[in-house]
Amino acid sequence: MRPAHIGLIVVMSIAVVIDAMKPITLGFVAPEMAKEYGLKPFDPAGELPVALLPLAGLTGTVLGSILWGWMGDKIGRKPSILFAGVLFIGTAICGVMPDFGWNLAMCLAMGLGAGGMLPIAFSLLAETIPPRHKGWVMVLIGGNLAVAFLAASWLSEALVPEFSWRVLWLVGLPTGVLLILLNRFIPESPRFLFAHGRDAEARAVMARYGAAAVSAEDVERVADEHDGGYSRLFRRPFTGLTTAIVVLGLSIGLVTYGFQLWIPSNLQRLGLDQQTAARALRDSTLLGLPLIFISAAMYGLWSAKKTILTLTALVGAALVVLSFSGETLAQDGWIYPLLAGPIVGTAAIAAVLAAYSSEIYPTRVRSRGSGLSAGMGKFGGVAVTAVLVAGATAPSIGTTALLGAVPLVLAVLAVLAFGVEPAKGSAGGPAEPSITTAEA
Repeated sequence: MRPAHIGLIVVMSIAVVIDAMKPITLGFVAPEMAKEYGLKPFDPAGELPVALLPLAGLTGTVLGSILWGWMGDKIGRKPSILFAGVLFIGTAICGVMPDFGWNLAMCLAMGLGAGGMLPIAFSLLAETIPPRHKGWVMVLIGGNLAVAFLAASWLSEALVPEFSWRVLWLVGLPTGVLLILLNRFIPESPRFLFAHGRDAEARAVMARYGAAAVSAEDVERVADEHDGGYSRLFRRPFTGLTTAIVVLGLSIGLVTYGFQLWIPSNLQRLGLDQQTAARALRDSTLLGLPLIFISAAMYGLWSAKKTILTLTALVGAALVVLSFSGETLAQDGWIYPLLAGPIVGTAAIAAVLAAYSSEIYPTRVRSRGSGLSAGMGKFGGVAVTAVLVAGATAPSIGTTALLGAVPLVLAVLAVLAFGVEPAKGSAGGPAEPSITTAEA
């Protein structure tokens, strides 16, 4: 690990926080927006449900994950991140839109940018960080999803009472500018450059990071990987792995956008005002934040597969408790420490899954593999939000917790059946040699 690696880790951590804040903010915006526009369920006489807002945003993130995954493999990781920053700046105008319909349109566009950043970031890290460090580094950076939740709750508590919910969207302007400025410190992936015949650029990047040049045989192997679009991920030897990733991604989406997205609204429905609810979520996130460091250590020093299973089981257990006793615990004040599990635990699982999916696929399809993983998480959110739109009401804490607990159990079974342990320290990505051999 050189100073250049440390600098990249810092830059990508900031980028992930900026990116993740976009969809997370939906949950903090929804209650106040619904009151201003007269939307269900906060206004029973309203014509439209507020759930249309997260439905538009999450639909955009699904499309963005797939589109940016394709772009990352075609034009490179670095320019794809730059495009995401441009979208963040443009969609900050959502904060001054005059009516709900325009908010929906801009929220869809915001989702396109936000959905693609995370898989691109992890593909780049998987191909830049030294093999012996890449696992725990990616989990640690992915854990910034929890930091993004912390930042969104803090901004909601500090700014919304004085400047209204609109300020949470306007924050996208300075953060988008920051992301573009940071782009100059983000290198292109040397493996991507080699795979596309840009050898001189690849060697220049490698020299900056103190990496040894790969052999001609390795370069040829990367360039000869089969393509085939996203369908390639569902053919042998990836079929079982992709199945496990799809199931786990869907379950994370159901928890994140079924439980987490509506927890600010549900706490207000239980009698807390907007500022108190945001403060409670901020404190719960702070309480659970050490779990991110524990997860990174588990992934790097112990086992990737067992880390996924352990975290998934723990979050599932917390959701089961909340599904039966959530509203009672809220009245007694015990819900705040219990919320740390689903909020931070789900972020930890998402981080581990992002790192895992970027390690088990070879270079030519790595961004698509990461994009599929991220897209499935967002698709789970779209599915549960569509159900809420149809019902035009926000479910209770118990219902959203149960919606998350059931698929997490299925995810545990899928990872047990199909999950593999990435080989540690191989030169071209932990799983590449074994997969290439199997194909041959």
